Amino acid sequence: MGKLGVSVYPERSTFEQDAAYLDLAAHYGFKRVFTSMLEIKGDQETVLANFKAVIDHANALDMEVMVDMNPALFAQLGVSYDNLAFFHELGAYGIRLDLGFTGAEEAKMTRNPFDLKIEVNMSQGTHYIDNIMAFSPKRENLLGSHNFYPHRYSGLGQDFFDYATRLYTQYNLNTAAFVNSHAATFGPWPTQDGLSSLESHRDLPIATQVTHYVMMDTIDDLIIGNAYASEAELKAMAEAFNAEFPSLQVVPNSGMTDLERTVIFDNLHSYRGDRSEYLLRSTQTRVKYAGEPFPAHDTELIRRGDVLIDNDGYGQYKGETQIALQPMPNDGRVNVVGHLAESDLFLLNYLRPWSNFKLSEAQ
Repeated sequence: MGKLGVSVYPERSTFEQDAAYLDLAAHYGFKRVFTSMLEIKGDQETVLANFKAVIDHANALDMEVMVDMNPALFAQLGVSYDNLAFFHELGAYGIRLDLGFTGAEEAKMTRNPFDLKIEVNMSQGTHYIDNIMAFSPKRENLLGSHNFYPHRYSGLGQDFFDYATRLYTQYNLNTAAFVNSHAATFGPWPTQDGLSSLESHRDLPIATQVTHYVMMDTIDDLIIGNAYASEAELKAMAEAFNAEFPSLQVVPNSGMTDLERTVIFDNLHSYRGDRSEYLLRSTQTRVKYAGEPFPAHDTELIRRGDVLIDNDGYGQYKGETQIALQPMPNDGRVNVVGHLAESDLFLLNYLRPWSNFKLSEAQ
């Protein structure tokens, strides 16, 4: 089972605010903490003391702090890749290398005496990870995580994301990616338009971002890139991540009956395996509600993402639940009872035949 995480940036906030946020995140089961030490300005001793205070607080909550670094900062701190005692004394769970070395150094770092985790940047799309693996790293201490992108339109595209992720999953390494909070206001840099790994996630509700990752099934850990997410977002993220089945949001039509509401929202749906190019069929509702009437209403033209129930005119099919995969005419025998929320429409691409899912009312 993967882990959920949050990010804190001690240089841009106060210890009290960071500590309160970590307390709240821990309450909702978050285990990972990301923080960035890509540059240290001002009095180095004071800055490091602030980081250590936050890390100590996270450790007291049984959370795991990953510190983002680059080779220039190694030099600034006088730290060598073959002596990681500094990070052990700081209390870190591991080090994330924003920019790596040549492969040999990373492999050697995984064999440190403190068992610190070494997390490398998955978003390069090169065979960097193959170089590291060639030098026999201690695999359980080697992790990967994607970058986040503060500049709008600079985030990863889906095809590249999938390609870059496969380079890591082929070695069964732990993977992580970042999601974006809409309540959060800052990250490690002054300018940010949110902090997601995938560009397509930048404006989506956090639960939808998480559900997408769960349905992709290639990323283990999900971390909120910006600070501070709201309590409602932390709760929604935990619920989506830990849900027994993925849930897609539906905007009901005003004509949806009480029975149809029960059919749609109070049942576990199953994507029938002998699939059609036109309809995702959840057929058990027609069995369960065979004795109930489904009078015709809202029999308009059908669009992709419409949530449908066959009405009395369809004989033995009445009560069957469907989701339209493409536009279709409606001969009057199908009730259009709702539509997938626009934010969730793309998730149709990730539902697999024979998989189960739920439908929930969009908030």
